[in-house]
Amino acid sequence: MNNKVSDQSEQITVRRAKLARMREAGEAYPNSWRTDTTTAAIQSEFGACDGEQLNEISRSVSVAGRIMAHRVMGKSSFIKLQDGSGSIQLFLNRDELGGAEIYNPTKKWDLGDTIGAIGVLFRTRAGELSVRVSRVEMVSKCLRPLPEKWHGLSDIETRCRQRYVDLIVTPESRHTFRTRSKIVSLLRKGLEARDFMEVETPMLQSQPGGAAAKPFITHHNALDMELFLRIAPELYLKRLLVGGFERVFEINRNFRNEGIDATHNPEFTMVEFYQAYADFNDAMDNTEGLIRDIASGLDVTQVNWEGVDIDLSQPFRRIRVDEAVFDKRPDVRGHANDKAMLATVCLQVIPDFKPLITWKAGHYLMALFEELVEPELMQPTFVTHYPVDVSPLARRNRDDPNVTDRFELFIAGREMANGFSELNDPDDQRRRFMAQAEAKAAGDEEATGVDEDYLRALEFGMPPAAGVGIGVDRLVMMLTGQHSIRDVLLFPLMRPE
Repeated sequence: MNNKVSDQSEQITVRRAKLARMREAGEAYPNSWRTDTTTAAIQSEFGACDGEQLNEISRSVSVAGRIMAHRVMGKSSFIKLQDGSGSIQLFLNRDELGGAEIYNPTKKWDLGDTIGAIGVLFRTRAGELSVRVSRVEMVSKCLRPLPEKWHGLSDIETRCRQRYVDLIVTPESRHTFRTRSKIVSLLRKGLEARDFMEVETPMLQSQPGGAAAKPFITHHNALDMELFLRIAPELYLKRLLVGGFERVFEINRNFRNEGIDATHNPEFTMVEFYQAYADFNDAMDNTEGLIRDIASGLDVTQVNWEGVDIDLSQPFRRIRVDEAVFDKRPDVRGHANDKAMLATVCLQVIPDFKPLITWKAGHYLMALFEELVEPELMQPTFVTHYPVDVSPLARRNRDDPNVTDRFELFIAGREMANGFSELNDPDDQRRRFMAQAEAKAAGDEEATGVDEDYLRALEFGMPPAAGVGIGVDRLVMMLTGQHSIRDVLLFPLMRPE
């Protein structure tokens, strides 16, 4: 056993002995303490008051939180109390608490213990806003020592596994997740302001669809049937368009049986929204507007993400997939549908290139785009007119049936959103589904099958529409400057310890 583990074990033993004495004296984990304010509210309301003003106000407060620092000076002691909103200093004096019988036990309290305190606000000689405590109580004993004050919780894996400790000792993590909550709130308000209605659709589905991804499979015992965790809510949301709800959205959890890296977690959050009587240009406008609104709500116009200074105040650039590839490889211009030529160029420029046997020209064009163009899209850029071969749910372009009215938004080389004018022709959709089914039969685990109920819904007539999916986790990463999706997920998926 190394010294650090041995030391922690000894501290736990000592703390458990203290807990045993607390149990002997009465209830060790009471649920009787009530607060009437927060440390942040105290700092906000009284932070500008001097000592004389505080004496005149004589404001009594009841607070509770963790002991983050404890300095004992004989008959008096100072405690840094941290609650969910911030921190404040407590001043404990033996005589003011009612004597040694009450005061002395407080000197043995440990860092991490949760306590409640009532007292009057004042300023110390050093000028710090504090609470002169008249009553104090142990609320919850901390049995494990917190990370060292100066080193904190530096191990990234431990921070993700033990997020509860990370949130206690890392102010930056608390700020990130508070910001995440605000981003989701602003997103919801932005869509509601645009007259979208929030809905909920099934997370357990009998037929996965709405994206190209390998699903998680489970089994329902009572019905004795195979079910899938949804990879996207798209097909259900579009059923609601058929039903007459013309603007709908869902902030949802999706599940994809894929690898884990800096931008992927098998369980993640997206927002999808759909609007009848709109096309992909309207969808791009809404997407850009929402992101601007959220940034404005955070008072942010520029962020540094992945070492790139991103300007969210400027109009987002718009480029076509094929034109972006042609700019990098002029020899391909005019051959966007020439599968053989595109395959040859892919073999030349993409290391360890391994296409699937089911690939068509559009797949090879996208492979070139991902290799040559995507990594260079630093400022917010809408990439449009994706090949129909890789867009099974998107409407064909009126002027070029080989491409669709689809876009993806890229920032700092990463995909942030995907949207398109929706395919509402049931016969065309059936042909696309059949092509997906053939690809699945040929070994493409991310291809979907034929969803007969969705086709039936389309046969009742879906209005022309546009839809968008935005990766909420990546949006939070960008707006908080985080480099890994694990840093914006409270509890990311980890291997068992």
